[in-house]
Amino acid sequence: MKDTTQLCDWLEVFDQALSKQDVSAVQSLFADDCYWRDLLAFTWNIKTMEGRPEIVAMLSETLAHTTPRGWHATGQAEIAGNNASSWIAFETATGRCKGRITLVDGKCHTLMTALEDLHGHEEPRGQTRSKGLTHRADRQRRTWSELRSEETRRIGYEDQPYVLIVGGGQGGIALSARLRQLGVPALIVEKNARAGDSWRNRYRSLVLHDPVWYDHLPYLEFPQNWPVFTPKDKLGDWLEAYAKIFELEIWQSTSCDKASFDDQTGTWTVEVTREGEPVTLHPKQLVFATGAYGPPREIDLPGVQDFAGTLIHSSAYQSGEAFAGKTCAVIGAASSAHDVCVDLWEAGANVTMLQRSPSVVVRSETLMELGFEIYSEDAVAQGITVDVADMLSASVPYALFPDQQRALYQEIRERDAAFYDRLGAAGFAFDFGEDDSGLMMKALRTASGYYIDVGASELIANGEIKVVSGADVVALTPDGLQLGDGQTVPADVVIACTGYQSMNEIVAGIVSPEVATAIGPCWGLGSGVKGDPGPWQGELRNMWKPTVAENLWFHGGNLALSRFYSRFLALQLKARMEGIETPVYGRPDPVQSGL
Repeated sequence: MKDTTQLCDWLEVFDQALSKQDVSAVQSLFADDCYWRDLLAFTWNIKTMEGRPEIVAMLSETLAHTTPRGWHATGQAEIAGNNASSWIAFETATGRCKGRITLVDGKCHTLMTALEDLHGHEEPRGQTRSKGLTHRADRQRRTWSELRSEETRRIGYEDQPYVLIVGGGQGGIALSARLRQLGVPALIVEKNARAGDSWRNRYRSLVLHDPVWYDHLPYLEFPQNWPVFTPKDKLGDWLEAYAKIFELEIWQSTSCDKASFDDQTGTWTVEVTREGEPVTLHPKQLVFATGAYGPPREIDLPGVQDFAGTLIHSSAYQSGEAFAGKTCAVIGAASSAHDVCVDLWEAGANVTMLQRSPSVVVRSETLMELGFEIYSEDAVAQGITVDVADMLSASVPYALFPDQQRALYQEIRERDAAFYDRLGAAGFAFDFGEDDSGLMMKALRTASGYYIDVGASELIANGEIKVVSGADVVALTPDGLQLGDGQTVPADVVIACTGYQSMNEIVAGIVSPEVATAIGPCWGLGSGVKGDPGPWQGELRNMWKPTVAENLWFHGGNLALSRFYSRFLALQLKARMEGIETPVYGRPDPVQSGL
């Protein structure tokens, strides 16, 4: 109780200092080593202020128009040593907000603030949900199905969407569901024939490596009898059903061909081809939701024209059935490469993995036990819902992740020492990242170079999948590959699991190379490790927040990130549609050349 009182007292003093716009008094409440992560509430951005000077600078620019008030704890303080943490709530001129705070020795170490609802435009849910059609006799009655049919017929023709979403995978579908609940007209254009095809069209053996508790979509969780790890076709069907349940407007078999923005009208002109017919759309906002990646990074090697076998990128790989008995080389050693190797092995191929650099590998069983503590059945039993887990995760600044992850991976490498010994003895090169921070930091920094073991590592350790490690592929020969160390690897089939370009490369082809260059790469934290050059960003580049290109946004990531950040992107789009002032603090500067 003492610690709860101390935390409440801190919030009261903080509230008073903010109301007086006394930034000096606010500054004195924070520890020397402090972080304030804001999700729209103060900055209309997704931004972390690190240290007192950055917090002072942010408040000096934003306090006058945010007018925060009513700060209070929403539960008992959680005590761990000299730390006291609590959920909090408050209001600003714009909306209701919530967050989380941790005090260390009475001073604020971390503060997370997040916009929850816009005043006057609250999301209808629970007690405020729509009643639907009125129960009464009416000769002018129009049924739900008639109204839905009319809405679908008009969208994109008589009625223009306020938001056009390019991409109908989990990102586009989650965002569209959020927007519909907020009353924002949105249209998804999806190149595939059905919602969920982005998963169905991938290689036959693909199963999600993340557990079900981590992968829920907004508003509708997977049933309690859903498998822990979802097969890709089952997920595709779920996405398709979800889109229908939430009445999302999706144009399937539709390509987005060209887009240009009119600065005078604040409107996009977007040319699409819908089932072979050209259509021009005029949305106000354009969102690229094409995943966490851009176009495939195709292999470009001397000798391609002389290679007598089959060469494909992993994005085009679907099954190893046609390659039974063939000698297959898989270039790469991250998740897709491992999965493709297993699929080829199951089909009866002779498989060699060509590993160009070390990979982070962790056993699925170990990661589920140690790395998904708040996303688990035990967590649900303790009252940690997916929404609570998301906010807990979001309350930790990215700058603090590496130390946390290093401790986790030290425990993992000790627990599974025999597993790693066997992998190393088979010739597989593994590490735990440049700074030993493991898989999650690889995912955030480069979105590459890691694998959650769901079977391939055992085949590698047993020698059933051969590994050639440490040499680049420098050329193709008529019957295989030439490596940089002089080795040759015979191959009838080469699968290039060489990854993808940044999402801004899609913008280059649809909007312009100049706009794509000004935006710069998406993803990565600016950590300074290979593949994630500095300067330090503190947040993922260009994701879910304003970019240098007006009214152009990026949304993507795995199911968990798509679920959580779709809420904050939807709130930004809703505010702009309603004419609410959204002064952005810390908008990025144009990138003069690619990173």
